Formats: sequence, C-alpha cells, structure tokens
Amino acid sequence: MIRVLLVDDQPLIRSGFRALLDLEDDIEVVAEAADGAECLALVKEHLPDVALVDIQMPVMDGIEATRRIAADPDLAGVHVVMLTNYGMDEYVFDALRASAAGFLVKDILPEDFLHSVRVAARGDALLAPAVTRTLIDRYVSQPPPASTAGGLEQLTDRERETVALAAHGLSNDEIARRLVISPATAKTHINRAMTKLHARDRAQLVVFAYQSGLVTPRGA
Repeated sequence: MIRVLLVDDQPLIRSGFRALLDLEDDIEVVAEAADGAECLALVKEHLPDVALVDIQMPVMDGIEATRRIAADPDLAGVHVVMLTNYGMDEYVFDALRASAAGFLVKDILPEDFLHSVRVAARGDALLAPAVTRTLIDRYVSQPPPASTAGGLEQLTDRERETVALAAHGLSNDEIARRLVISPATAKTHINRAMTKLHARDRAQLVVFAYQSGLVTPRGA
C-alpha cells in the first residue's frame, strides 16, 4: 500500500487529489496538511511513502519543508513531490536543490497524476514529462555562481552518459534504448552515480549534471 500525505493550503485542491487517490486500491491518503509546518509534523508522525507538497503556502513554504525533510535521516524514505502552477516555474530549480523527487503541475490529467504517485513511491524522480524538461532547461541554466565540476572524475564514462541522459529527462527505459543496454543496467549506473556523488535521489543527480557542466540546457 502506497501511503500519501497531501499538503496544500487550498482545501479544494486537496479534496480533488484525495478523491482520485481514494479510488485506488493500492493507495492510501494518511493525512492532509495546510502549510509546511503542519507538513513536517505529519511526515514525522505518519512516515508516508509520498508527500505531495504545494510550493507556496503560509507559515512555511513547500521548499523549506522539503529541505527539512531531506535533512532528517529518519525521513529518508519519504519522497517529496512538489505541486506547482505554470505561473510558478521560477521555484522549480530551488525545489530540485531542496531534494524534491520531482514536481507536478496542478492541471495534470488524472491518469498521469496517479501514475506519478506510483513512480515517486518506487523512488524514481518525476523528471520525464515534457513540462519538466522545459522547466529544467529554463531554470537550471542559471546555477549558483559557486558551481564547479567537482565529482565528475568519480564517474565512469558510462555513468556520465547515463547521468547526462537522466538530466535531459529520460527514464531508465529510454536511457536503456538510447545506450542499447537493459533497463536494469541503466538503473544500476544511476544508482552507482548517486552513491558516488552522495545524491539523495535522481533529482539531485540532475542538479549536479547542470551545475557541474556535464550537460548544458538547450538553447544556452
């Protein structure tokens, strides 16, 4: 059973997502929160598999809540997915740097939403949808000035290839087809790169890939 925490300051948004999730036999909504502070308390209480967290909220925003969840070793199994609107794109890079596993736009199709929750629960970052690629291309092109290429030397050539493709939004299956390897092998390369770079999840690998110069945003 996939345990989900819903976090949004708009009750209508929460009720809409909950209505979809409650119809699924393999998903359970364990709690709801209206701000980041309440989110932190409920995450510690319920230890959900997935926390769907709005970016802009009162008391504490979603990015700060995500940052604190990522910093707590006891919450390592909680996968945070940010909820955003098209008009809030500027927060995406900060969300990735805060260790969000990915992000969804609130007008996502119901079937895509449910699929995304299951993907997040498996520990895979939500970086494949076209909208995600667009946001990454736009905002990761302006990394912090202190960005360096440190860490690249730890990766094998194939691991670098795999991380670069992941940074462009490819799933393990797509990476496997591109490199003519099995999906299991692609996942192994990703996992080894995460271990070497001390990345919490796939999303942090994407941040590293852009900040280190391993890949360059399209049009940059």
